[in-house]
Amino acid sequence: MELDYQEIGKRIARRRKQLALRQSEVEEKAEIGYKYLSSIERGLSIPSTEVIMRLAMALDTTPDEFLVGTACTSGDEAWRSVAEQLRGLDRRQLALVKSFVTWLREQEL
Repeated sequence: MELDYQEIGKRIARRRKQLALRQSEVEEKAEIGYKYLSSIERGLSIPSTEVIMRLAMALDTTPDEFLVGTACTSGDEAWRSVAEQLRGLDRRQLALVKSFVTWLREQEL
């Protein structure tokens, strides 16, 4: 699956605007650098998995809203619980989680 980073940036900007937040407010909530969100929204920077997770938390949504254009409902406590646990992971741990989720999705359970 090829990711379209310009489209991801547009989805992030759309969600931010729905919440009537300034870029600087989201950057602060997501603990990302000054002007980094602007670059992401314009498709100039490719955000890491960790940054996507932080932005999703800051914008009260799920990462899939940005990545594929659909989101879990905001009241989905199961997602919130998992997302909160993912938030504190380092890059290596997130890569492992991503590998596991990829593997899990391929299983016929």
